[in-house]
Amino acid sequence: MTELLLKLPIIDLSSSDTSSTAASIRQACIEHGFFYLVNHGVEDEVLEKVFLESKKLFSLPLEEKMRLDRKENRGYTPLFAEALDPVSAPKGDPKESYYVGRLEDDSAAVKLNQWPSQEILPSWRPTMETYYRKVLCAGKRLLRLIALALNLDEDFFEKVGGLDKPAAFLRLLHYPGELGSSEEEICGASAHSDYGSITLLAADGVPGLQICREKFKQPRVWEDVPHLHGAFIVNVGDMMERWTNCLFRSTLHRVMPTGQERYSAAFFLDPKEDCVVECIESCCSESSPPRFPPIRSGDYLKERFRLTYASDAGL
Repeated sequence: MTELLLKLPIIDLSSSDTSSTAASIRQACIEHGFFYLVNHGVEDEVLEKVFLESKKLFSLPLEEKMRLDRKENRGYTPLFAEALDPVSAPKGDPKESYYVGRLEDDSAAVKLNQWPSQEILPSWRPTMETYYRKVLCAGKRLLRLIALALNLDEDFFEKVGGLDKPAAFLRLLHYPGELGSSEEEICGASAHSDYGSITLLAADGVPGLQICREKFKQPRVWEDVPHLHGAFIVNVGDMMERWTNCLFRSTLHRVMPTGQERYSAAFFLDPKEDCVVECIESCCSESSPPRFPPIRSGDYLKERFRLTYASDAGL
C-alpha cells in the first residue's frame, strides 16, 4: 500500500469568471473527485467558534452525550457505532460524531434536531445554526457552478427540486488521539465514499485525511490531503456520481490516526427526499448509456444509512 502527498485543485467561489471556474470544477471532479474551495463566505472566526463549541460538546461525560443519542439521524453517535467498511473494520470506527439536520422553523409541529442544554453549552446552538446557514449558502452557490460544469443551466439543481428544501446535514466529528495498541491497521474513519451529492469539509489542521482515486484497483494507492487554512475540502458523493453517469468520480477516502486528536465538520448537501436522481442528459450518449435507473433521493440515502448503522437509520 503506497501513500503519497496530493496537490488538489483550488476553486475560488468568489471569482467573477464563472465559465473558467466551472471548467476548473469539471476537471477537478473528473480527475480527483476532490478540490479545495476558497473565498466561500464563511469567516475564519466562525470556523474557530464551531471547533471550540464542538470540543466542548465532545468533552462532556458520555452519560451526558448519550442523552442526545442519535434519533432520526440527528444527535450524538458514540465511538464504534458506525461501520463504514464492515469487512475491514467490523467493530466500527473509533470516532464520535454529532448530526444537525435541516433547521426547522419555530412553528414546525415536529422538531427533529437535538440541541445540548443551554445551561451546559449556552453558545452551542446559535454557533451551529449560524455555521449551517453560511455553509448551505456556499454549497448552493457551488452547485450552480457544478451545473455549468455539466453543460446545464446554472439553476438545474433548483429546477429538479433539489435545493428548495435540501436534505442538508452538518456532522461534527471527533477522532481521539490515542486508540490503544493494536497490531491491526486502524482507521479513524474506514475507507468509504460519501453517499450523497457534495460534501464540504472543514478541518482543524490535524492531518489524517487520505484519498484513493482508483477505487477498483488493487493494491490501493492512498494520497495524503494537506490542510489548506480557511479552505473547505469538497468532494463528490455517490449520488452525484450516479447523476453524472460516473463522469464525476465519488472518490474513496479515509482518516488515519496520527496520535493527535482531530476535529472536523462535514456538511452534506443532498437534494430533498422526493427529488428523482436520474442520468443527466449531457452525461450519456449512445456509446455511454445510463448506468443506473432513476431513484428517489430519500430512498437511496435511507438504504445507505441503514447499511452503515446496521439498524434503522431513521432518515
